[in-house]
Amino acid sequence: MNAEGLVEVVLPGKVEPEGLELRYGAVPTAGPGQVVVRMEATGVSFAEQQMRRGKYYDQPPFPFVPGYDLVGTVTGTGAGVDPALTGTRVAAMVKTGGWASHVLVDAADTVPVPEGIGPAEAETVVVNGVTAWQMLHTKARVRAGGTVLVHGANGGVGTVLVQLARAAGIKVIGTASPRHHDALRAQGVTPVDYRAGNVAARVRELAPGGVDAVFDHVGGPGLVDSWRLLAPGGTLVSYGSAATRDVEGSKQLPVLKILARVLLWNALPNGRHAYFYNIWAGARAKDRFRARLAADLTQVFAALRRGDISARVAARIPLDRAPEALRLAESGTVAGKVVLIP
Repeated sequence: MNAEGLVEVVLPGKVEPEGLELRYGAVPTAGPGQVVVRMEATGVSFAEQQMRRGKYYDQPPFPFVPGYDLVGTVTGTGAGVDPALTGTRVAAMVKTGGWASHVLVDAADTVPVPEGIGPAEAETVVVNGVTAWQMLHTKARVRAGGTVLVHGANGGVGTVLVQLARAAGIKVIGTASPRHHDALRAQGVTPVDYRAGNVAARVRELAPGGVDAVFDHVGGPGLVDSWRLLAPGGTLVSYGSAATRDVEGSKQLPVLKILARVLLWNALPNGRHAYFYNIWAGARAKDRFRARLAADLTQVFAALRRGDISARVAARIPLDRAPEALRLAESGTVAGKVVLIP
């Protein structure tokens, strides 16, 4: 690693993980309203897996630096920013640009990381934690005693979602491969093997009257089963299209199909609700979006400190070994989040 300067991982085009490139340069200087954050942890999420295939629906043109979120220490401030922020550990959600040793961030987009939470641990609950918190408490609003189905219960978002639900007194059915079932049972989750086929039939056996919410990152044809598994008054929250990860073609089409289904289902007079969740919804109303993001991430950090949720770090891998980290994240063999460190 270049200890004195900037190191960035560049996604040059549609490449295999080994096609990622390292770029070196000078550490950036903060402009008005900005801070320079020295990265201490940045995550490998499903977004980057989609981006390297050119499949993330609103990714920038190649080449660019991926990296959806990060945690680090402020090393410089621009005009209009309190200099006392220097030396503070913060978290930020940037969508792209996080896979770098130093990142320029608008100061208003940073959220302080509480004392006692390490950078890798905090990183696991930035985008994943806010996503899980908002889907459970803002969209689905399931009450204690209810039952939910979490697809990919061992994944980055799934692990946080499961824990938040259990902390709220909600029963959880979680799909995962058998290797993760014991860990899920230890958390009070009823596991279902998604590889065994006919997941819907198994869920109906466990919840004959339907579930109060389904959290579905898979999309594709299985989204219809998720809708049909809802109890009266239940809520489907779709937040991805993993089923189309390796499908060639338009990156917008899978999302458009989900949106069309959501519109259709919400028009039906059956009391059920469907959402396509996007963490950036409302971002155009910048001040309100920032305030909501900061408030929700603060709640997630508080839950982490209380022990309601735990940080699931699948692996810590140096930034200059990003191809290895991306391969591991795509393997489907780990629970929690793969984290890149300096």
